[in-house]
Amino acid sequence: MDKATNVGFQRYENYRYSGVEWLGDIPSGWECHRMKRLYSDFSKKNFPLAELLSVTQDKGVVPRSWVENRMVMPSGALESFKFIDRGDFAISLRSFEGGLEYCHHAGIISPAYTVLKRKREDLKESYFKFLFKSFSFISELQTSVVGIREGKNISYPELSYSFLPIPSALEQTAIARFLDEKTTKIDTAIAKKERLIQLLKERKQIIIQQAVTKGLPAEERTKAGLDPNVKMKDSGVEWIGEIPEHWEVSKLGFYSKKILTGPFGTQLHSHEYIDGGIPVINPSHIINGKIIPDNSQTISDNKFKELFQHELRVGEIVFGRRGEMGRCALVSGYYETMIAGTGSIKLTLDTTKLCPEYLSTYLQIESVKSWFSLNSVGSTMENLNAEILASLPIVTLPVHEQKLVMKYIEFQSSKIDQSISLQEKQIEKLKEYKATLIDSAVTGKIKVPGV
Repeated sequence: MDKATNVGFQRYENYRYSGVEWLGDIPSGWECHRMKRLYSDFSKKNFPLAELLSVTQDKGVVPRSWVENRMVMPSGALESFKFIDRGDFAISLRSFEGGLEYCHHAGIISPAYTVLKRKREDLKESYFKFLFKSFSFISELQTSVVGIREGKNISYPELSYSFLPIPSALEQTAIARFLDEKTTKIDTAIAKKERLIQLLKERKQIIIQQAVTKGLPAEERTKAGLDPNVKMKDSGVEWIGEIPEHWEVSKLGFYSKKILTGPFGTQLHSHEYIDGGIPVINPSHIINGKIIPDNSQTISDNKFKELFQHELRVGEIVFGRRGEMGRCALVSGYYETMIAGTGSIKLTLDTTKLCPEYLSTYLQIESVKSWFSLNSVGSTMENLNAEILASLPIVTLPVHEQKLVMKYIEFQSSKIDQSISLQEKQIEKLKEYKATLIDSAVTGKIKVPGV
């Protein structure tokens, strides 16, 4: 189906073949020229007092103060940095995947970037700002990718032979104005949905935290045959607060059969890793409560036999010892026979007192993660050890209630996850629509109102 049909706009009356594969047919009144006739490779230096700028894919070329996580500028004397003016464009090291970056503010950028300055007055920066970020143009950039050094570089001497569509100055302005209005509305809609997703995630966290520290809501307790008016008592732990009076707070070590730190470095050297063997699970392999093994960090059967005591078994919980405190995952059947690595701790529970699923969920609440961070050791990096893990305060309740709580959490989480998934799909469609709209307008596949 034609892109113009997709976005629901009129087409121009007459078209001609541009002679360029990535452009296809363009409106008959448009020009089509090589970039070297339109933009020059501009290199002006020796402006050490000019404002330092950052080249970003999402904001363009902006003052470093505009970038939340300030980017590290390449080393070198500022006299060697290139001057770039508002309205110019920069070819970045990642342009092959994100297009050319529009400069919003005069200043200097690293000499690693290429600065493009227009040669003709009728070239409207507002139009080319959209053209240079369109997916059709980015596909054209792929043919100009050369070398691999911190990513792929775009060679302007090669790119300069690429053709660009040139509507009249009035059309360029109209297209830019149209896209500014439409993309602003789309971005606003996306931002609202992203905010809703954040609220849904927060709501899910609240439901989980309330359930594992306070129990089921009164209505759910009645359905389950429990006392809906259960009395509460002080848990003795500030961040837990009150708990049902028949619940207890104890330390995790009381419910653990074994807490075993992964093998020492002398037991497992990095050079002993092989491809396609038995996976070794370290902190980087524990992501969002799931185990994501790396096939390049595996060991042989013989090495596995040496480290058999570190084998992961169903119902155990594996923790990361370094980095993000509280990072952990429940071991299911799929992950059995993998090995806890040097950077991990595995915990074997007394399942007659504590359900692994309940504990795994309890460990994911923000209050527990904060407790781990406050109680971790190490001056430069947070570290977890068996002693800290064993001292974690745990809210415990009868096993049959643990199962009821988990059933409630799973039901509520499923509903929220479905809502989040729906919003994510809608965001993806909005982004696809935005990309198609930009592409169709800048290449003349649709005729925007006012042209």
